[in-house]
Amino acid sequence: MTQELVLDAVVRQRIRSLRLARGWSLDVLAARCYLSPSTLSRLETGHRRIALDQLVPIARALGTTLDQLVEPVDDEDVVIRPQRDEARGTTTWTLTRADAAHGLTVARIRLDPGPVDDDGPLGVHPGRDWFTVLSGTARLRLGERTILVEAGQAAEFSTMVPHAVRAHGGPVEVLVILDADGGRSHLLPTAAGGEG
Repeated sequence: MTQELVLDAVVRQRIRSLRLARGWSLDVLAARCYLSPSTLSRLETGHRRIALDQLVPIARALGTTLDQLVEPVDDEDVVIRPQRDEARGTTTWTLTRADAAHGLTVARIRLDPGPVDDDGPLGVHPGRDWFTVLSGTARLRLGERTILVEAGQAAEFSTMVPHAVRAHGGPVEVLVILDADGGRSHLLPTAAGGEG
């Protein structure tokens, strides 16, 4: 089956699924998008070609956008694969796409413990960082302060304060929300000695 036919079938299923999720009959959706119920039925079942001038009012009536209705099916965006950064001793699962809304990045990060007395360099960048500890204990350095953040706790701080987050007493897993500057500073692979 060609990619165009697969997308066509997916669009038809999306229309039907969104209609049914709202509890609407063919008559209700047809009235909202100014099509006849029989035309809408033939569109959903594949007995009629879908025209762009039909998709726009259908998308609007269903409370979605044309882009969402026709976005391609791609298995690549379904599976989140971890990325290992040996220089930082981290494994990262980026949970948002590069084009996420508002430039925010959500990621799960596993930090492995390093040498006991080695906190490494403190980094600074514009913005704010936020994280919650999923397991273990994180050691947050903010300037001269050291704060232990345990599982179930969260931290949020200005990233203009020199900072670093490390594992304390064993591996730690955190869920982070970073703005664009934080994402560049914390998630892009770095050579040894970079900010973490």
